[in-house]
Amino acid sequence: MQTSGDTELEPPYDVLLPQDGITSPFVFNSPHSGRTYPKAFVAASRLDTMTLRRSEDTFVEELFSGVVGLGAPLMHARFPRAYVDVNREAYELDPTMFDGRLPSFANTRSMRVAGGLGTIARIVADGAEIYSVPISVAEGLDRIERYYKPYHRDLRALIRQAYASFGTAIVVDCHSMPSARVTQENRRRPDFVLGDRYGTSCVSILTDIAQETLQRLGYSVARNKPYAGGYITETYGSPRDGLHALQIEVNRSLYMDELRYVRAGGFAWLVADITQLCRRLTSVSVEALRPVRAAAE
Repeated sequence: MQTSGDTELEPPYDVLLPQDGITSPFVFNSPHSGRTYPKAFVAASRLDTMTLRRSEDTFVEELFSGVVGLGAPLMHARFPRAYVDVNREAYELDPTMFDGRLPSFANTRSMRVAGGLGTIARIVADGAEIYSVPISVAEGLDRIERYYKPYHRDLRALIRQAYASFGTAIVVDCHSMPSARVTQENRRRPDFVLGDRYGTSCVSILTDIAQETLQRLGYSVARNKPYAGGYITETYGSPRDGLHALQIEVNRSLYMDELRYVRAGGFAWLVADITQLCRRLTSVSVEALRPVRAAAE
């Protein structure tokens, strides 16, 4: 992990492109794997950097790095989720954490805001408060302008490019989840959770193939519980229009030491298995993914 000023958040995200050009309608996205923490942000927090990292999807962009060799782009954030969360609406903001009045168009009453995990988070994943004093409204809005909006602009551009080339576009939103050991749950969490908004964000063949492939590789898989998909899955998935979004959550205990934020011994093995999963997904016929109305014609 790096800690730095905002200048080291340039570029704020990376888009990894296949060397021989894009040959797949899939767009892989890792919005929460950023781990560059601005010094001013750390200084304003009541938490140390190791605690701030509890919201990270650490190393997820590396787990899915094999997709570039399959002809698909991979986009991933460099800024941390605790700093600004692009898997939210643009202005899901908690008025209690700012020292001034938010603009009237801010969504201050969403469930995610109530839970402390809005666009500018009030807490980290385990519930610890991030800030010792309120932050300025200008600071929050600046993060949205500098990081959130450009991120979604370029993600939409990749989706439009895929749709124009293939008549369909599929976003695979890549995440990780803490194990039951870290969350102190009594029941073991599955190895993977597939989120398709209960069948509304992508055609079932994608979720079915993902589940079948992972189970054949020996992993336990759940659908939509406890993660059905967030703002990105909901926003970019419209199967009737040939737009699909599938969220994949990976249990961190499979590949890392969750307390020390280092890769575990099975890391390379998991990368190979996830690449195999993505190879299977990207082999789905585009005819099954194009708009319903086009198929009817």
